[in-house]
Amino acid sequence: MGMGVATGGSGGSRRRRRARPRAMSEINVTPFVDVMLVLLIIFMVAAPLLVVGVPIDLPETSANALESEEEPITVSVTADGRVFLQETEIELAQLLTTLEAIASEGVDTRIFVRGDRGTDYGTIMQVMARISGAGYQRLGLVTAEEEGS
Repeated sequence: MGMGVATGGSGGSRRRRRARPRAMSEINVTPFVDVMLVLLIIFMVAAPLLVVGVPIDLPETSANALESEEEPITVSVTADGRVFLQETEIELAQLLTTLEAIASEGVDTRIFVRGDRGTDYGTIMQVMARISGAGYQRLGLVTAEEEGS
């Protein structure tokens, strides 16, 4: 006549809870380190390639480097007298008109002249005269750093 009460055991209506996996609270830095090492290798390989692409044997001086915020225009003169504007070969006669076209954006841009050690001095002066004839007044001659300094 009385009702029976279940006391413990497996016959009860309680459900067993599954253990939830806890959230991982630490950051895995291994992929980050891998990416950084790959970027380091890429930049180490690419850094020598960032120099202007015209191979020139620059004269050496002990002058200090100029600080520049914007990227300058580079005019290179090879030992055999060929003229390059950035990395594109250009005729000396076309240099003035090309620089005048660029000057429409402003003549305050610095121009670096890179002359090979074996280049005739007169050729360098002709290039510099054409540059100043286009209105540019901020000219700089690029040299390599002297070995002993």
